[in-house]
Amino acid sequence: MELFLYNNYMKERIDVNYMPLFVETCRSHSLRITPQRIAIYKQLLQATGHPSADAVYKAVLKEFPHISFETVNRTLLTYAEIGILNIVESYSGVRRFDPDPDAHHHIHCVRCGKIIDFRHHEFDRLSIPREIEKTYTVVGKRVVVNVICQDCSDTESKRPS
Repeated sequence: MELFLYNNYMKERIDVNYMPLFVETCRSHSLRITPQRIAIYKQLLQATGHPSADAVYKAVLKEFPHISFETVNRTLLTYAEIGILNIVESYSGVRRFDPDPDAHHHIHCVRCGKIIDFRHHEFDRLSIPREIEKTYTVVGKRVVVNVICQDCSDTESKRPS
């Protein structure tokens, strides 16, 4: 069984492979390529995990001190609409973003909210039940494995009883 965790691997290959795709996708949707939009996208790519709009905003603010949270949030939502990124599941109620367009799945810690990407080819080949295909237009599929991560387990085991 192949299971490939690749959050760190992604950081190494993202700039080379995804910036041209980013530019092409923006242009094909008549979206101007501005320094702010590039900075927002680069922050997504450089983030560890799946950042919230607030985390992206705080990082971009260092380079563009006059950018507003609303601009960053609207830009991220626009990126989701045109397929540059995905909005991912979150138990905290805070919207989280995933810039990786490749097929992958998530391990999600139900305690701390950490989301870890992984690939598993058998999950990629899962078929959608016919009843769902007949009733809905399926636009994607992803397996989410809910866990208590190692950090949370370690913290819990160190608590006094």
